[in-house]
Amino acid sequence: MSGQTPSQEEQNIQIWKVKKLVKSLDNARGAGTSMISLVIPPKSQVSQFSNMLTQEYGTASNIKSRVNRLSVLAAITSTQQRLKLYNRIPPNGLVVYCGTVLTDEGKEKKVNISFEPFKPINTSLYLCDNKFHTEALSELLESDASFGFIIMDGNGALFGTLSGNTRNIIHKFSVDLPKKHGRGGQSALRFARLREEARHNYVRKVAELATQHFITDNKCNVAGLVLAGSADFKTELGQSDMFDYRLAPKVIRTVDVSYGGENGFNQAIELSAESLQNVKFVQEKKLIQKYFDEISLETGKYCFGVGDTFKALDAGAVETLIVWENLELTRYTLKDSEAREIVLMLTPAQEKETDRFKDAATGEPMEQTAEPMPLLEWIAENYQQFGCSLEFVSDRSQEGMQFVRGFGGIGGVLRYQLDLQLLNELDEDESEFLSDDSDDE
Repeated sequence: MSGQTPSQEEQNIQIWKVKKLVKSLDNARGAGTSMISLVIPPKSQVSQFSNMLTQEYGTASNIKSRVNRLSVLAAITSTQQRLKLYNRIPPNGLVVYCGTVLTDEGKEKKVNISFEPFKPINTSLYLCDNKFHTEALSELLESDASFGFIIMDGNGALFGTLSGNTRNIIHKFSVDLPKKHGRGGQSALRFARLREEARHNYVRKVAELATQHFITDNKCNVAGLVLAGSADFKTELGQSDMFDYRLAPKVIRTVDVSYGGENGFNQAIELSAESLQNVKFVQEKKLIQKYFDEISLETGKYCFGVGDTFKALDAGAVETLIVWENLELTRYTLKDSEAREIVLMLTPAQEKETDRFKDAATGEPMEQTAEPMPLLEWIAENYQQFGCSLEFVSDRSQEGMQFVRGFGGIGGVLRYQLDLQLLNELDEDESEFLSDDSDDE
């Protein structure tokens, strides 16, 4: 079980990073058409795309406007340089963004980004425009979860998974069930019993195969299950004692389809599309609800706000760290006149207050020991050293909105009760003690 959690967590962090990248690329605008978006699918040849860029370079040399020509040629050159870093295309494909963008102050800034997506990107794209094209990345985000489908009718059953727009048939088998028997006499009862027995065995076989395909390491390996079929087999399966107890809670939808097999699979995907979108939403609501329960039960096993959350993290008490995916805080690392490290986490408004960067003792500006960094990025890179798991939430659900507005968009569920007030008082005493100490000198 523990083997699965980090990968899911890693994936959530990757998804957040791509979301953030998409947002910044979407907002970027360039002067002229000098912004190149290049998406290379897995198993492609680097040479094929290098040759294409060489041809594009030749074509771009004919652009009449001098400024535009130079900026396009520069963008193509930096894309070529990026490609030279790769001997071959990574297993999940490659995404490259190169170009010159205008900053808010009207200055020009070069953008050179290349990375391997966290899962295969089956799109091939080359565009030179006045904006970056991120549609291919948005597709990666839509489909982070995998869903299981069981389609069963009187002719057989099919097991499949759907991840984004990639469907995969894991297993299918056909069955020959006895039809209803209309002849009278004692045989009618015998046939009815045989028919019932055959149906029962069929449902048992589907239930066993469902466990085989959708349970890994004692845990359901899909985010949700959809049962579909044309007869009432699907309902029978869902209510059957033979259906695995670990899978039953994962059933998010039971749908009626007019066909069995692959056509039924396609129809089931269409009919359950809305339910599948809501799953992520429901998981997020559950997570924040658990956090709110800790607060309403007054267990003391919770923290919120930047200051308290980081005190609890330093104490190693946080089990699950919950942060809003658009938290706008920047982390500054400074050094005061006593050579002590001071970390500030500030909102955009607080960053404008120069007094915050001054040394309390001397009133002089403190020295910055590291580049300011968005707090979320810092957390994504360092959360593991605090021994906690990390969850990103949005503000799309009512609970999410309440978490962002009422609790500052950052908080955590603690392993044990922690007296944060006492920690704050200790900190204050310590700083007084330190300042007394410096007076004696």
